[in-house]
Amino acid sequence: MIERLLLWVDDRLGTAHFVRHALRKAFPDHWSFMLGEINLYAFVILVATGTFLAFFFDPNAAKIAYDGPYRLLDGTRVSHAYASALALSFEVNGGLLIRQVHHWTALIFLAGIVAHMGRIFFTGAFRKPREINWIVGIALFGLAMLAGFTGYSLPDDLLSGIGLRIADSVALAVPVIGTWLSFFLIGGAFPTDRIIPRLFIAHVYLLPAAIAALLALHLAIVWRQKHSQFPGPERTEHNVVGSPLFPRYAAKSIGLLLAVIAVACALGALVQINPIWLWGPYEPWNAANPAQPDWYVGWLEGALRLGPAWALHLWGHTVASPFWPAVLLPLVLFLVLIAWPWIDGAIRKDPASHQLLDLPRNVPWRTAFGVALFLFVLGLTLAASGDVQARYLHVPITSLTTLYRIFSIAAPLVGFAITYALAVELRAMGGVRKAPRVRLRRTAEGGFEEEPLP
Repeated sequence: MIERLLLWVDDRLGTAHFVRHALRKAFPDHWSFMLGEINLYAFVILVATGTFLAFFFDPNAAKIAYDGPYRLLDGTRVSHAYASALALSFEVNGGLLIRQVHHWTALIFLAGIVAHMGRIFFTGAFRKPREINWIVGIALFGLAMLAGFTGYSLPDDLLSGIGLRIADSVALAVPVIGTWLSFFLIGGAFPTDRIIPRLFIAHVYLLPAAIAALLALHLAIVWRQKHSQFPGPERTEHNVVGSPLFPRYAAKSIGLLLAVIAVACALGALVQINPIWLWGPYEPWNAANPAQPDWYVGWLEGALRLGPAWALHLWGHTVASPFWPAVLLPLVLFLVLIAWPWIDGAIRKDPASHQLLDLPRNVPWRTAFGVALFLFVLGLTLAASGDVQARYLHVPITSLTTLYRIFSIAAPLVGFAITYALAVELRAMGGVRKAPRVRLRRTAEGGFEEEPLP
């Protein structure tokens, strides 16, 4: 019956040739090429769990008196959104598990994107003809950050409210269009009842649709251009050496899918994340909570904490101090990343197409720049939790701020120099030096001596 159905479809669509060709498509065997698939599978989990959560979440910012199972908030004025998030956590069967799986999977999704981009950056996989796919990946990263931020802002708890207050302040700091931008995003003077519905539309409809479209485009380009690969025996600029899609690579992919699901479910079941009942509802006058954002936007808050208090007044407009660290800095970083294929090509004077990847040690300056950028972002991220560190380390927060300002400048420079020197040395040696091979031989006296082997 199934065979007859397949023959009927093939007779009308001619799919047999395409399917046979697709199933024999070669995929590289190196483990790092599986990093991108983690993002795909995490997105599938996010859509599934997010659909479940959307059935029970009420995106309404109007206030009601809370009357639910969490008695510490009994009678407190909360929004419908916050009350429904609490109901999801305490009253819906499996609701808290799904909420936490969704949140943890979002972190896995962002971490997978960063790891995948790191592999592409350090191996030169962004070079011609893959510049377009690199830009698609940068756009995916930006959209994923927005999706994560809008997602954890939906419950209308104290943590998310402080984050939205910061975001509104950053929007207002944009010269000329700041007030219009804030009104477009927030819907009025902060806080307003229009915030939650707008976040819900963006998080549930607009951003997932855009991410799905870019993922499809990303995969289509990869399929059309074929995979890049590391140098090795029988590997050239014109072929791909690896495993066929079916059955070997398909088995690896299914195993990875199950592993991602298992890790996400284990984290959701065993590790608490974002307990909104402890933070309480958002109140504009309450900032007692030590607000710490998720790691993928922590570097932006750290930049705000370390940024200079520079305010300029030009031609009747004010450029407020948050503009420099929270608008200009990320804009410059993203523009540099977008233009990186052309920057790299200009520095190397190499306009040719490449299918073979670089080993990181063979391009010392690029590897050193990547390490320096990582250390710079790391310094900003650590600075985001400076108040919490100051509390537990019993040191003044001003001292930590000064320390992280120095770290964010000095660490990238030192990291660049050390990485460059190591890469040059490894390139000169042709890789990691192998220990000499020896044979141990027992002497007549009962001791041992080494005999070198070729």
